[in-house]
Amino acid sequence: MEVNRTDFYIGLTLAVSSSAFIGGSFILKKKGLLRLASKGSMRAGQGGYAYLKEWLWWAGLISMGAGEAANFAAYAFAPATLVTPLGALSVLVSAVLSSYFLNERLNVHGKIGCLLCVMGSTVMVIHAPQEEEVASLTAMAEKLKDPGFIVFAVCVVGSSLVLIFAVAPRFGQKNVLVYILICSVIGSLSVSCVKGLGIGIKELFAGTAVLKEPLFWLLIICLVICVSIQISYLNKALDIYNTSLVTPIYYVFFTTSVMACSAILFKEWLSMTTDGIVGTISGFLTIILGIFLLHAFKDITFSWDSLPLYLRKGPQGFPWGIQPYVALPTLDSQAEDEVKLHREGGSKGGWGTHQRTS
Repeated sequence: MEVNRTDFYIGLTLAVSSSAFIGGSFILKKKGLLRLASKGSMRAGQGGYAYLKEWLWWAGLISMGAGEAANFAAYAFAPATLVTPLGALSVLVSAVLSSYFLNERLNVHGKIGCLLCVMGSTVMVIHAPQEEEVASLTAMAEKLKDPGFIVFAVCVVGSSLVLIFAVAPRFGQKNVLVYILICSVIGSLSVSCVKGLGIGIKELFAGTAVLKEPLFWLLIICLVICVSIQISYLNKALDIYNTSLVTPIYYVFFTTSVMACSAILFKEWLSMTTDGIVGTISGFLTIILGIFLLHAFKDITFSWDSLPLYLRKGPQGFPWGIQPYVALPTLDSQAEDEVKLHREGGSKGGWGTHQRTS
């Protein structure tokens, strides 16, 4: 579909600005949480809510809201195939800013894992089919009554309750995936609520009395609950774990959850082509590999600067006990060595005889 060039650049600017705002919001929130920790306030990871009095945390929340608003507006000007993959830039923005303002570092494995996560998520989004058009709250209500979506919603709510009340108290401060899984699965429902409210707002400006629709207010209530849970557990993850670790993993799981929810709610998978299926599976496998590199090797102190040290080590320090390359002797070299040894032996014998006779 052809797009006006002015609209294209407006959408591109909004999408890039959205990534900058969202990536920076993680840094602002983390700085606020660190400031509270230095004052001795109860940390978010311990169940405290003192961050509500910290202006840096509110600045991060406002920055995230501005980023989401810019991202929403970008879809009105540019194609989704451009706007959606650019959301991955927020991961890179957060990683770069955290190295400057939070003194956080990722080793080589982490950087490669971060890159793989972004690439895999981008490939999934590029190959994802377009969702069905929903033009009214009535059509949205019919979609929400679909048995497949009801089963998905029940599974999301059930798994979230298990994670919140059974898993998080025991393993939340030991494994970064616990809090992020809660944010991600709940986030898939919040995005559906946002889409439904967007449809309702369009109808409201068109003159339809959507304020009398129970679904409109139900979507608002669900959105408030979902966003509150997301903010709470995302703060706990940022308070305990490295920002450069939280941001890409959250992006990957959140994107995957939203893709699954949209596919079930809007029946996207029915129109997928073979290359779309292959691209989606390949992107998902790339994401899994990226998560493995991020999570499995995060405690290894290895960087590009240390690589020459490994290469310069001698046989006694060679990694894994492998000996360096040594050329094997040939027949010609063996013959030369025998002649040389014979000459040296003869000269030494003659020199010794002369000494004894004298």
